[in-house]
Amino acid sequence: MPSTLPALRLRPFHGVRYDPRRAGDLSAVISPAYDDIDPAHITELRSRPHHIARLLHTDDPHGTATQLDRWLRRGVLVRDERPTLYVYEQRLGERVLLRGLIGALDLPAPGNGAVLAHEDVQPHVVTARAALMNGLEAQPEPLLLTYQSTAEPAARVIDRIAHLPPVATARTGAATHTIRACTDTDDQAVITADLAQAQALIADGHHRYAACCQLRDRHGPRPNPWGSCLALLVNTAAHPLRLTAIHRVVPGLEPGKAAAAAAEVACVRPLPNGPRTPEEDELVLTGAGRAWSVTDPDPHALDEVLTGKPPQWRDVPAAVADHLLLARAWAVQDLPGAVRHLHDAGQATAAAAAPGSGTAVLLPAMTETTVRQLAGDGVLLPRKSTSFGPKPAAGLVLRVIDKP
Repeated sequence: MPSTLPALRLRPFHGVRYDPRRAGDLSAVISPAYDDIDPAHITELRSRPHHIARLLHTDDPHGTATQLDRWLRRGVLVRDERPTLYVYEQRLGERVLLRGLIGALDLPAPGNGAVLAHEDVQPHVVTARAALMNGLEAQPEPLLLTYQSTAEPAARVIDRIAHLPPVATARTGAATHTIRACTDTDDQAVITADLAQAQALIADGHHRYAACCQLRDRHGPRPNPWGSCLALLVNTAAHPLRLTAIHRVVPGLEPGKAAAAAAEVACVRPLPNGPRTPEEDELVLTGAGRAWSVTDPDPHALDEVLTGKPPQWRDVPAAVADHLLLARAWAVQDLPGAVRHLHDAGQATAAAAAPGSGTAVLLPAMTETTVRQLAGDGVLLPRKSTSFGPKPAAGLVLRVIDKP
């Protein structure tokens, strides 16, 4: 990170964690990430007495805060006595899927470059997330950010801590989640010195990050308990994340008509062997067992639909899909329910497989390098452009705001 940028700061904090003696098996109270749960699953998880979903998914933050206080008083949740950085690990068998550091991330001033956003946000979602955290007076789920470092002293410290006995272990499906405590101040100093030279990219949690900034600004100058946000930082130089596209499904859109309309603004050719993973400069349409390749967007049409947008959007698959195909060729309005966004290409294909079920648009994945370059240039991608994973589980460690 250039020396002119402020330091990235991840501070140790007094984490709040479930006590298995009161809460029972941690696997029964933690949850997949907020956006990775369907409504039916949320209802089932909320039926469990101490499940983290009771705090994450609620229309009554203040009532839920009473529940959080009750869990703290009864010892279901306990606060760690020492300021701690946590090494979080997600494994599938012996394979490490994700390893990173959980701490309290200082929220930098807007535009200073220590933390880069790469997607735009919806104001009403930011307001809802801020209301939840403000009502709870807690941050129940960490942001997911990436940084890149080859510093050996920090890597050695993190690797050593990753081999200590965990302070918490749980499972979701086939994945095992562990956190280990880094309480030694010398170790913490090595880690924070390394992070101070880095630049973080928000991989997941743009709305929560904006909500945290909104709460910080609302509560005025320091000392401000909302000046930091619970975050997981992953060094992708050592542990790369999976970066995939987010696909579109338009219910009720007849695939043959969709392909014909797309041919008016791009090159469309049939794929006789059916849908496949799109290439770098390609979109794939599919529905009712048929598939088409979409390439070479008409430059004049692309200029028209992207008027006022960053010029870099011409090469962003989600921008071409949303503005050239959905909005221009198919006249799909940006309304709730008009488009489904699915992270798995197989699920998107299956959603449009039956006759009359609609048309799926499969997008190619971008690279983290491209996303970082665009974010560094101040270019925000269209909503639902990328999906970094795997995401951390919610509920292994919370940050409860210290009251004055």
